[in-house]
Amino acid sequence: MAHPETAGKTIISSSDFARVVDRLAHQILEKTDGARDTILLGVPTRGVPLARRLAGRVRAFEGVEVPVGSLDVTLYRDDLRLRGARAVGPTELPPGGIDGHRVILVDDVLFSGRTVRAALDALSDLGRPRVVQLAVLVDRGHRELPIRADYVGKNLPTSLDEKVRVRLAETDGADEITIESGEVRA
Repeated sequence: MAHPETAGKTIISSSDFARVVDRLAHQILEKTDGARDTILLGVPTRGVPLARRLAGRVRAFEGVEVPVGSLDVTLYRDDLRLRGARAVGPTELPPGGIDGHRVILVDDVLFSGRTVRAALDALSDLGRPRVVQLAVLVDRGHRELPIRADYVGKNLPTSLDEKVRVRLAETDGADEITIESGEVRA
């Protein structure tokens, strides 16, 4: 059921949400040799709790502890002068850093690819991972940069005038993915 503040068409309800997260966790396990030498870095806001959930599901499925951190990309964005001031969030790396590890960037929605580009720039200032991959809950298309996700929970073709809204229990009180009309481009 859509909530009044989202008032959009529900694409994934809370009952199906866990299956999408589980699908992502299984993809990661399959493509990383059981998440060996893997670090999950969530991109704020919703990428951070999503990364924690994925680590929890990997632990539940395989008993493997995957380090989790956060990577704030605010100062690396190419739209700082187009948007109002934004608070800089924390960047928290697991003990031992990222050098030589597989780093999987985790975000809720992949759209233009600009947030991912900013994350790659931020990551290069923090160390040198062996490989960098991308996990997203929703890939909605409309890329402006040559970026693709390695792990996708749900491909959701949209029009440019639609907005995909992800709500997470940790940040919004419920798990849900909706599509709303009349997007203001971010």
